Amino acid sequence: MNHKIKSALIITTYNWPKALELVLMSVKNQKIFPTEVIIADDGSKKETKKLIEKFQKDFPIPLKHIWHEDNGFRKSAILNLAISNTNADYIIQLDGDCIIHKNFVGDHLNAIETSTYLFGSRVSIQESFLAALYKNKVVTFSYLSKGIKKRNRNIYLPLLGALLYKKNNELSRKLRGCNLSYWKLDFININGYNEDMTGWGREDSELVIRMINNGVQGKRLKFRSIVYHIWHKESSKEKLNINHTIQENAIKNKSIWCENGVDKYLSEKE
Repeated sequence: MNHKIKSALIITTYNWPKALELVLMSVKNQKIFPTEVIIADDGSKKETKKLIEKFQKDFPIPLKHIWHEDNGFRKSAILNLAISNTNADYIIQLDGDCIIHKNFVGDHLNAIETSTYLFGSRVSIQESFLAALYKNKVVTFSYLSKGIKKRNRNIYLPLLGALLYKKNNELSRKLRGCNLSYWKLDFININGYNEDMTGWGREDSELVIRMINNGVQGKRLKFRSIVYHIWHKESSKEKLNINHTIQENAIKNKSIWCENGVDKYLSEKE
């Protein structure tokens, strides 16, 4: 058990308070809480701020709102800013369109190892179920629940998962930034997210490639640490080629550092 470690659950969001409400409801349902929750807000309007303020009134742990101006898709920058604003030793990352299983936080904390990042599975909520999802404020799903696909990812057998999956130092195609955790120090040692990567795509995998290059291994949390991704239209991929090139350079050059990273926010705090 690693529940004495100070941990922060970082939730990225952008102008989708209806989804964020369900995500925060699922955080309140956790069997084990992180030390704090930080909403990393990529420039949402006032509706999101009002929603967070409503939850802050009776949230079981500190709930912070870190915001920057809307200047296009800048997930890397808002994550760096949010992570620079926590004293937690361990970071658990989640997207604001992913409802979490009641054991999600505990599954990450129970699997912590030194020099290791963890990543879990993502079940898909179908478009046809959205009306019922929002009307009934559904935040728990069993294997047979309506409205989900990739149902086998919703099998919860944590002991089996722990037996099957071991650490390795190869980038997994299953890696998703919406279900990822790591030591804050491992993040700072590679200068966090590369803010040259704007627009959707590759920012999480490029981060992990630099971690791997710096001696951090990955471990998949199969049959545990489950999230339920709310359907939405795909994001614009206009910057994907640029981001892919940055990632390919990180692989080729065995990079462990990015110039445009988290250190600018950390130096402001010194």
